[in-house]
Amino acid sequence: MRNMWIIAKRELYGYFATPMAFIFIAIFVALNGAFTFYIGRFFDRGQATLEAFFSFHPWLYLLLVPAVAMRLWAEERKSGTIEQLLTLPITTADAVVGKHLAAWIFCGSALALTFPIWITVSYLGDPDNGVIAVSYFGSFLMAGAFLSIGSCMSALTRNQIVAFIAASAVCFIFTMSGLDLVLNFFRGWAPGFLIDAIAATSFLVRFESITRGVIELRDLIFFLSMMVFWLFASTVAVDSKKAA
Repeated sequence: MRNMWIIAKRELYGYFATPMAFIFIAIFVALNGAFTFYIGRFFDRGQATLEAFFSFHPWLYLLLVPAVAMRLWAEERKSGTIEQLLTLPITTADAVVGKHLAAWIFCGSALALTFPIWITVSYLGDPDNGVIAVSYFGSFLMAGAFLSIGSCMSALTRNQIVAFIAASAVCFIFTMSGLDLVLNFFRGWAPGFLIDAIAATSFLVRFESITRGVIELRDLIFFLSMMVFWLFASTVAVDSKKAA
């Protein structure tokens, strides 16, 4: 854990060493406000709820989270600092988890800075704060899953743009997999258990379940399993590049 935290602090410093971190946070907060109050038609609903706020998170994460993750390994490989990093007395898994933890903390900080939206809704009405708190936690978990995919894509290339596009594409697949638009393609020929399995991999389905205010064990296991799987794949990818 100590080695992971050392790597995490190194990465966090890298994020905030440039203005890009603050620009990202400003864009994230501004988009959340715009989607909630304008596109989500909050005032027309006449309800003190953040349902619209959270409903846009998967779609925001599709673009913003891969933008955070794309530099995790691609930048290290392009600049040549990956060799220096991997010669330190740490394991590859330490480096992978440490980098993911830093990116996750960064995204969590951006998410936490949307709290004025929560305060505004509480001022205007009497929302269910328990549901909102659980939804925030679910959004944080989903961001971690998105980041783990982005980490793996970044480990496979030295080009940040390629890493961004690949991560966005994979995340898009996992986001859309539970929609009828996708499932109808399989319903004509695939067995029921396969259709259910495809639907179960959807970020939308899992996140919508959490935003109802209840964290079921299967949803928690899903997001944690996604992170473990993709971080393991990242470790394998980094090791293979190191061996090469």
